[in-house]
Amino acid sequence: MIMEMEDYKERYSLAGERLREISSEHFGHPAFEKYFTFVAGFLLQMMETWEFVKEGKPQTLEISALRERNRALYEDILPEFYEESYANPAYAAACLGEEFGPVCSFIYYEMRSLIIFAYEQRLFDMVIRMELFLEVYGAFVQEWQETGVLPAYETIRQIIYYYAFDYADIAAEQRVEDLVCTGDNFAVSVWNGADLNDIRYLYAYGEYITENEEETARFLAGLPQETIDLMADTYTEGYRMGFVLGKKDLSKKFTVDIRYALGFERMIRKAAENFRKLGLSPAISRAAASILHNPTIYKSGFQGANPNKQYDYDHKDDKAIFLDKIYKERRLEVLRTAFEKYKEEARGYAGPAVMETFGEKEFEPVIKPQCIQMSEAQQSLWVEYRSGAGRIQREYILEEERSFTIIAFPVPEIGSDFPAIFEETIKINTLDYMKYQQIQQTIIDTLDQADYCEIKGSGLNRTDLKVNLYKLKNPEKETIFENCVADVNIPVGEVFTSPVLQETDGTLHVNRVFLNGLEYHDLSLTFTDGMVTDYNCGNFDSEEENKAFIKENILFHHKALPLSEFAIGTNTTAYAAARKYKMEAKLPILIAEKTGPHFAIGDTCYSHTEEIPVFNPDGKEIVARENEISMTRDKNPSGAYFNCHTDITIPYDELGELTAVSKNGKRTVILKDGRFVLPGCEELNEPLDGLK
Repeated sequence: MIMEMEDYKERYSLAGERLREISSEHFGHPAFEKYFTFVAGFLLQMMETWEFVKEGKPQTLEISALRERNRALYEDILPEFYEESYANPAYAAACLGEEFGPVCSFIYYEMRSLIIFAYEQRLFDMVIRMELFLEVYGAFVQEWQETGVLPAYETIRQIIYYYAFDYADIAAEQRVEDLVCTGDNFAVSVWNGADLNDIRYLYAYGEYITENEEETARFLAGLPQETIDLMADTYTEGYRMGFVLGKKDLSKKFTVDIRYALGFERMIRKAAENFRKLGLSPAISRAAASILHNPTIYKSGFQGANPNKQYDYDHKDDKAIFLDKIYKERRLEVLRTAFEKYKEEARGYAGPAVMETFGEKEFEPVIKPQCIQMSEAQQSLWVEYRSGAGRIQREYILEEERSFTIIAFPVPEIGSDFPAIFEETIKINTLDYMKYQQIQQTIIDTLDQADYCEIKGSGLNRTDLKVNLYKLKNPEKETIFENCVADVNIPVGEVFTSPVLQETDGTLHVNRVFLNGLEYHDLSLTFTDGMVTDYNCGNFDSEEENKAFIKENILFHHKALPLSEFAIGTNTTAYAAARKYKMEAKLPILIAEKTGPHFAIGDTCYSHTEEIPVFNPDGKEIVARENEISMTRDKNPSGAYFNCHTDITIPYDELGELTAVSKNGKRTVILKDGRFVLPGCEELNEPLDGLK
């Protein structure tokens, strides 16, 4: 290992020498000379950053100097500068041509991942990316000097292909280790011994930091300890209750996967103490930034501010440069090898404990033809990879033994009412679950007698949907809907089921909704026998663009997905707060799904755990845990699951009527014109009474 490290140091030194020479070289093509000189300069900046971190300077500089340095690292991709950045495929194409512009933009995108590697002092990761850049640069220089023309595109593609292929094993091992191992944890090292009243600690991560993160940290520093304890206790107790209610043995586990946003360290540090009392040590990984680690627009892991969501969106399909069947198989093979290496650690993995944020600025992507895009064949390959990767992970991390929890808090970016909204969110997250449990049981008792439900929108909402329900065989001991209280899915407030697909027909429509961080206008999905058969939205000028947007970001490249969940949200307190502070569009799906009926497409809530009995607090077994597609899992495991689950909520004010219809035709209205009308549910309307 010492010899290997010495080898990396030598390679690092040699790469640095070569990078310093580029600015004075002129191989004859001004546009590409400018590009390569710029990216080489960025890499030299990363080498300087490495030394800055190595010398411990992030802990010694004044806050103003740290801010200036942090902005310098990310300035190039900020929205105000992005239009003239090589990280922007459209700009790169305009400067370097449509053939090489997008791939050169990708190379710069990959080089930008060195920011985090410099801060984490990961020498190997620095070296291999610097060498990738130099190999591409060398190919351009050699071809131009020898022939007077640019290299063949395939030459550059092959360099990138073998970079991704050759290092796939190391990348897979890194990500699995980050997921399940609790040893040398970078995030914990940042905040474990830090003075969290001194917000300079935020700049030790290498993430982009704005006033939003600083103000969050300052705000939490000013909260009473009992408030911090309440926040952390709600989060960790929900996690513990997930094991209790799921009848899973937490004592067999020793690792918890904590995911959080920077600025919340005071709560997270307290939560880590709570988890340790449960016998769990934190494994905290950073949201992926390198193509080798499969970055997406859906960030998972600890993260700072997003400097530019359009930047992420522009590069979401860069893997199309090298994605083929051989590479797909290679990725699956090395993933299995990595899990096999850490199989004992994987068995001790208890599941993710996720702390989300909301209140950030809305984002509507711009679709650029210059961006690298996957072909239909590559889309199918990626679906196959995701399915295969999911199966491999579940072999080592058993679904029936793990659990999770999710909680959300606002950030200052939500506006001047942030302190009041934060206080309201704590209230929402700690509502009396016993009260909700009793009211929700009343709704379930009615739904258990239904053959199907009808859901109709009001006003501009065009929803007209029939949802077919599971037929109970033993109503005394069985139930269709789960009575969801505040355990894994905080806050309290929903009943949900897996619908019967056959004879589930109609249209689901919402006027405006945010799904996975993306905004949709006039979104409609049409179902036939429970499967999406048509879809559209009003985001873009052409129907083709709208359909492509939905296929990519809701269907996740599948040709069709089933209606996998039907739920009724009961958290009118959350809805009233959203209306009071005009933040409906900013609510995370975690809370938004509790503010009206909601529907999920993809896998059911019981995906891969269908055989495990689940019971409501009244002792009845929830028997509607699968549908006609997941039932094929024994004979067709690759086709029984889709590895996605997207919730879409109809807010109360867009709902005309939700009616349970029994086999004999009896109609029982549960919600009408956005209010609960089922006897026994009147208390749910109290938060709505003060709304205009």
